Amino acid sequence: MPAFWRRMTRKEDPSVYEDKDSHLPRVLTVKDFLALGVGTIVSTTIFTLPGVVAADHAGPAVALSCLLAAVVAGLVAFAYAEMAAAMPFAGSAYSWINVIFGEVFGWIAGWALLAEYFIAVAFVASGLSANFRGLLASFGAVLPNALANPLGTNGGIVDIVAVIAVVLVAFLLSRGVSDAARVENVLVVLKVIAILAFVAIGLTAIHPANYHPFIPAYHVRADGTAFGGWQGIYAGVSMIFLAYIGFDSIAANSAEAKDPEKTMPRGIIGSLIIAVLLFMAVALVLVGMFKYTHYTDNAEPVGWALRHAGHPVAATVIQGVAVVGMFTALIGMMMAGSRLLYSFGRDGMLPRYLGKLSTTQHLPNHALWTLTVIGVVIGALFPFKFLAQLISAGTLIAFMFVALGIYRLRQREGKDIADPAFKMPWYPVLPALAFLGALGVFLGLDIQAKVYSGIWFLIGLVVYLTYGIRHSALNQPKSNVMKK
Repeated sequence: MPAFWRRMTRKEDPSVYEDKDSHLPRVLTVKDFLALGVGTIVSTTIFTLPGVVAADHAGPAVALSCLLAAVVAGLVAFAYAEMAAAMPFAGSAYSWINVIFGEVFGWIAGWALLAEYFIAVAFVASGLSANFRGLLASFGAVLPNALANPLGTNGGIVDIVAVIAVVLVAFLLSRGVSDAARVENVLVVLKVIAILAFVAIGLTAIHPANYHPFIPAYHVRADGTAFGGWQGIYAGVSMIFLAYIGFDSIAANSAEAKDPEKTMPRGIIGSLIIAVLLFMAVALVLVGMFKYTHYTDNAEPVGWALRHAGHPVAATVIQGVAVVGMFTALIGMMMAGSRLLYSFGRDGMLPRYLGKLSTTQHLPNHALWTLTVIGVVIGALFPFKFLAQLISAGTLIAFMFVALGIYRLRQREGKDIADPAFKMPWYPVLPALAFLGALGVFLGLDIQAKVYSGIWFLIGLVVYLTYGIRHSALNQPKSNVMKK
């Protein structure tokens, strides 16, 4: 048993990852990472979740849920920034924890993130589809239920808009990171303009009475969930938190960054600050325009609010730009998810086919198309609201590992790991606060999210013990690994 434990906790040499990832082209700048982060964080969620959380949990206090979730995300972002600056490897937390804590812990963190990206691709595509269908409805066009909803939901067979969106983004990414970054930069600017336009127009339609009471009285809803009071705000934090997890998509692409020691911290922290300001503005305006109860089961509250406030043209234009802008989140999630899958294949933890790069552009396209197929299948089977909390569950576990990993990282910086210019401030207090914050948000998830994440980890454990540990690159002599 001690020998088996030593085998599971063996650590990867960081120089091996540097060599393996050296074939990925380093072309991404701070501007690209800011666009990638803002595009991913300010995604489908900013046009959907404020209304959902206000109606289901927090009422007008949804803004406080946004703020508290941002505080926790900010603490973790500091840890991410130091890790990414010190170890700019593909796969973010999976690769870092493999180096810091050992293989089995890296597997757990990576497996948690894998759930995030599989589900997030489907989630973002589902939200994009809902807003696109809302846009079509404003022109009197309605897709048949069979092509508008996931299997078994409101007579649905497949959400065809979501499928098309995922496949289009996969084709774009398969052509190269530089092309995707250029498209991302343009779409992010358009999306931010759309958000600012909504805020400006929405401010003219605010009814102060809709903010009263700002924190509704607490009660338990019929489905057993909390509404109102600080309990409702806390429940909202666990849902809103998924809006801020996009900075992991920046870190996952750190192996393709120019001067990662500078670009990674600036990209991660800068994009989170911009996103939080935009997100809170949208949430406050949305609940001020109409009483929060109007947003119950409304997957496109921004467009709905503008139309019912007497701004149908603005609703159509802003929602049209927003739908196009939602492709930025898909680009970010699919870039990061494919790099994570590539990292598993690179290390032999999943089939090595996933870790092979294309011969001409040196891109992980095998991993990209695998992610595409899985994302499409998940999106075809599960509805929008069900997917929302499942994303946060896996990500929060990875975040906790990264926060604790700072303590181990500091012991090795300047030795076998680079000593980065950026360091998480107020060490050793902030890493502990980041861990406790992520744990607190995880505990606030509903029981269904926890159960399904537990099932996912059991599957992951079986995969690791039956495949990963046997095929791991750490089973090979270091000289052979370096040659690969």
